[in-house]
Amino acid sequence: MYSSFCQSKHLTYIPFLAIQLFLIRRVSSLNLTNAYLHHNCLASEGKYLPRSDYEENLNTFIRFESSARYTDGYSQTTYGGESNNYVTGIFQCRGDSYKTNCRSCFATAIAGLQRRCPKNKGAIIWYDQCFLHISSVISIEKSLDLEKIDYENTFSMNNPNNITGDVNLFNKKTRDLFNKLILIAVNKRNGTKRVYYAIGEERLGTKKVYAMVQCTRLMVSCEKCLKWSINELFKCCNGRQGARVLVGTTCSLRYELYPFLRT
Repeated sequence: MYSSFCQSKHLTYIPFLAIQLFLIRRVSSLNLTNAYLHHNCLASEGKYLPRSDYEENLNTFIRFESSARYTDGYSQTTYGGESNNYVTGIFQCRGDSYKTNCRSCFATAIAGLQRRCPKNKGAIIWYDQCFLHISSVISIEKSLDLEKIDYENTFSMNNPNNITGDVNLFNKKTRDLFNKLILIAVNKRNGTKRVYYAIGEERLGTKKVYAMVQCTRLMVSCEKCLKWSINELFKCCNGRQGARVLVGTTCSLRYELYPFLRT
């Protein structure tokens, strides 16, 4: 079970409790889950009218992305030519959820946004396996601010249960694992493309801690974002059996005492 969001000075106030149930006994079953995590309806961008140019561009975006192959799990596109009507979508899947699993997560994210943020021109939604950001005020050119870290939409989640044993040793081992994964993530490439994703595990006595780190594709501030996330994680979720930090749509990291990724 995951408890409510952990607050920090960078976290936008969240007026509800988010609870996840992870009563899953097999890794194969766990890999099929795609739990809803959080959403943010960007009210400042306003609402669109039925049959408007914005809705037409949004529907075009949905049709195109619904048939994409997602071989690298990332998409960033803009539809429309006028500043008040274009739709920019930034979509990324978790590093183990490419192709069919990624396309399925896009469908889930679109349905989730339409239900939770009806007619909003701007909105963000996060699931276990992907996030989707739709906006009317950022174009492809403006959104490619490769140095910008999305602190405004940062949130954290944690297992309410504490670990047993030496908390300081657990924290040290987990932090060391994250630092090792960051080095892998920022240097790993698939051809000419940076991967910005790494997973690993570390033995702790009779148990193991499993971890992942990931940044949004094209970011050049990946290492900075992830190192900031590590500090936030140990502020909010010290000694917990599982925890994650998502720095908006910029980067994320997570650890658990059970496998939670496809390998």
